[in-house]
Amino acid sequence: MAIDPATAKILAQIALKAATDEEARKKIIMIALIPVVSVLLILSIFVYIVTHPLDFLGTIFSGNELNQVTQLHEQFSLDQNIDIHDANYQQSKGIDYSGITYSYGSTNIIYYNQADKRWADKPYGKTGTIGTSGCGPTSLAMAISSLSDQLVDPVEISEWAYKSGYRCEGNGSYHSLILDGARHFGLKVEGCSISNPQRIADTLAEGNLIIAIMGKGHFTKSGHFIVLRGVTSEGGILIADPISKSRSEQEWDITLIMEEACKQAGSGGPFWIVSKEEGHEEENLN
Repeated sequence: MAIDPATAKILAQIALKAATDEEARKKIIMIALIPVVSVLLILSIFVYIVTHPLDFLGTIFSGNELNQVTQLHEQFSLDQNIDIHDANYQQSKGIDYSGITYSYGSTNIIYYNQADKRWADKPYGKTGTIGTSGCGPTSLAMAISSLSDQLVDPVEISEWAYKSGYRCEGNGSYHSLILDGARHFGLKVEGCSISNPQRIADTLAEGNLIIAIMGKGHFTKSGHFIVLRGVTSEGGILIADPISKSRSEQEWDITLIMEEACKQAGSGGPFWIVSKEEGHEEENLN
């Protein structure tokens, strides 16, 4: 059936208007999506920078400049990550360290290993696990469990540390974890510098524990928390290393400990003397 010219004109106008409206809708949608996509892109870049700082800086700097940035990062011992192929990690993972204690004087030190099969693969924050980056919470858990009536494990301390803002994503833990964490769980704690090795020895002889953040050397390639748990009659330092039971059963020269402790530690470090707080009402995990 033939369509008269007037009807054809009306249909053509309707089709043209529909096409114009469709183009307008597409433009409106595109305009609305632009700020949303931009915000998501900015957030993605921010998360990448926070979780991979050295990789990001590697896109800006090169050669000697990048080496200087890397060295600065190592000096502050924020990167406490341990590679899953590291010999100490491989030796420790897959083992249940339940019931291991070290006795020194009247203090029984409860030993925890961050690569213990019970929690090695448990998350620490959003970007790591206790096994690869949980030396801080594991060391703190040893101190709390050994010096108080609270038996807490690395999982509990890692969860508390993350919720409380002490997790340094992509790296490890902020140094303030030790100072604030020990106090939160009812222990007395004070920072100590590297200038007085005799104080370190005397403090250990009194039965106190010292959590230390170590720099590059025998214990780590960048940063690593350990617990100093005693001193022998010959002056050797006894430790509890959260990634190495074998290192925990050796004696260490106090000079080496002082030399390899992180020189740029924050929060009063690199040593934190932890002891019982008499009369202090212990706090809950909440």
